[in-house]
Amino acid sequence: MKIVIGSKNPAKITAVQTSFSNLDHEFISLDIPSGVNAQPFSDEETIRGAINRAVGALKEGNGEIGIGLEGGVQETSQGLLLCNWGALATKDQEPFIAGGARFLLPEEIAVRLRAGEELGPVMDDYAKRKNVRKIEGAVGIFTNGLVNRVDMFTHLTKLLVGQFTYYSKMNEF
Repeated sequence: MKIVIGSKNPAKITAVQTSFSNLDHEFISLDIPSGVNAQPFSDEETIRGAINRAVGALKEGNGEIGIGLEGGVQETSQGLLLCNWGALATKDQEPFIAGGARFLLPEEIAVRLRAGEELGPVMDDYAKRKNVRKIEGAVGIFTNGLVNRVDMFTHLTKLLVGQFTYYSKMNEF
């Protein structure tokens, strides 16, 4: 089965490959635009970005499955939460969606995001590192390495794969 990942981000690619590791698959990663703001600022926008990437990957990569993973933030009464959403698209079903871990961002990060900056560069500046988004992610920084971006997106992708395999088996009957 050909699985097309709508991103070139190494953390997202590893998460998808890990989630499908029990089967023999061909993986292709393409740089698919999310069609939303560079910093999605709501669950709705983040979900839309994930679906756009999954559907775009499926079409452009000519695979059986397209996967889109998107990180964003969601404003709440408690403050700004990091959120992440994923979508799994096939040719004959509506995309499956799933949301993953959430946690409160420090106010000094939230202020910069509310002012229009994107989380990736803000985290590079905050952590005094390069490419935080491609390695541990904000989640890795703020959990002291206990959970990294691959872990976060693997959990999310397994939710997608689980839904896909469940409904695929249901349709066999």
